[in-house]
Amino acid sequence: MLAQPKSDWERQEEDRNWRELEIALPAAPKPADRLPFELDSPNEFRFYVDRPSIAVGADGVVRYTLVAVSPNGAETVAHQGVRCKSAEVKTYALLRADGSWARRESAWQHARKGTVRRWSEVLRAEYFCPQGVPIANAAEGVDALRRGGHPNKGHISRD
Repeated sequence: MLAQPKSDWERQEEDRNWRELEIALPAAPKPADRLPFELDSPNEFRFYVDRPSIAVGADGVVRYTLVAVSPNGAETVAHQGVRCKSAEVKTYALLRADGSWARRESAWQHARKGTVRRWSEVLRAEYFCPQGVPIANAAEGVDALRRGGHPNKGHISRD
């Protein structure tokens, strides 16, 4: 028997009852654990996701540590999350020079293509939220990064 699609009311009720999990910040990333990914447009920065930091929460949020490296080698490291269902992203913390995290929890914001922070939309759409659904586990995210994209990216959402 096939599952019936959810009604608009059921989807709205799920959204109203959604609660974000409390999270512990991961260890500072190590260069050997970086998985590169490409943006869909030319960029002088290089972008990586820290492999051990990828986690899929019971709240439907995929969390990861992003490393952005400027052309002169300066690094910005942020622990972020993407809520696949609503296509929103947020930053939880930034890494200090001493290797400790500074909590800077932002509000959820829509990931939009063509913005300065377009890496968030690329990670959401092409790696961590194929068809608008969170990856099943960290291994699936690692595989998508190693392949250069999730095999189901670009397909229409099942919702």
